[in-house]
Amino acid sequence: MIIGSTATLVLFFLNLLSFMDIFPIYITSPLLFITLFITLYLINHRKTFKGF
Repeated sequence: MIIGSTATLVLFFLNLLSFMDIFPIYITSPLLFITLFITLYLINHRKTFKGF
């Protein structure tokens, strides 16, 4: 969870740099989306009921 949050913050910063034309936005935007998706999936999937 800490790694996912850190990766999300780093890629958010890189995405801000891509808006200033320092990095290509077509690389940073999908990476940010993927890390947000994986981080939120791992947070929400922790305490699901697995059955008896």
